[in-house]
Amino acid sequence: MEGDLGAAGEIPLVTYDVLVQLIEAPDHRLRMTELADRVLLSRSGLTRLVDRLERDGLVERVPCPDDARGTHAAITELGMDRLRSASHVHLRGVAEQFIGRFDRRELARLGQLLGRLTSE
Repeated sequence: MEGDLGAAGEIPLVTYDVLVQLIEAPDHRLRMTELADRVLLSRSGLTRLVDRLERDGLVERVPCPDDARGTHAAITELGMDRLRSASHVHLRGVAEQFIGRFDRRELARLGQLLGRLTSE
């Protein structure tokens, strides 16, 4: 996927992951600590990445309304545009590298099995 995104001139996969997490979050923002947990980066690694994404105009840091010491990362309009553009390449890669390797019956069974992970 990383190679596909790069070849198409799109954002790196780690950036894609951060932007997906933000677009799916309430108000399109997350506390930095929560974002680090979701994208499986250390806090310092996420800080460096968000610094870069902020310089590129894809995210912005905003103060947490309920905690003066906390900071949220929020996706910008440009970030939404870049995510939308990269999603075509990403989804094509998922279809080719994952979904395309199973027939309908196998996909149905896989869906049942993975469904167990989300049920409580």
